[in-house]
Amino acid sequence: MTQENQNPTPEQENQATDPQANEAAAAEAVAKTPEQEIAELHQKIGELQDNFLRAKAEGENIRRRAVEDIAKAHKFAIESFAEHLVPVTDSLYAALSTDAGDAKAFKEGLEITLKQLLSAFEKGRMTEINPAVGDKFDPHHHQAIASVPSEQEPNTVVSVLQRGYSVADRVLRPALVTVSAPK
Repeated sequence: MTQENQNPTPEQENQATDPQANEAAAAEAVAKTPEQEIAELHQKIGELQDNFLRAKAEGENIRRRAVEDIAKAHKFAIESFAEHLVPVTDSLYAALSTDAGDAKAFKEGLEITLKQLLSAFEKGRMTEINPAVGDKFDPHHHQAIASVPSEQEPNTVVSVLQRGYSVADRVLRPALVTVSAPK
């Protein structure tokens, strides 16, 4: 190395000792041309647009997956309940395939199958609506088929023609009843 390269020039010595000169040099180095600023802003805009498009695409993917999940839930909502009904069907097929001439044994088999069915209903949150004679008529759970004169208080259940059913506190089919009418 030569001595010239190691020794600072008088101008460099002045800049090193003059704080204003240092600031001016830094400002010159920091000062950007309008073209540079525009290029940086375009780059920043490009990055923001890219981030926006990615976020938008992610939102669309989440929405699409949610719609698919809801469709699958609707499609397979009954699957659990159907799984509980399959053994009942098996029992009914078994009963039909036997050549038992004994009515008592056949009735016992039907009672067992009915218990299986009621158990499947319970597991599927399905309950019977079976009002007792003398219960107050409830239009939300009962459907009056006829009104008959009776000694009972008006608008009470006289007989149940067909049981009703509800699923998770929502009436699937109301119980068909006859109600008492004033004499």
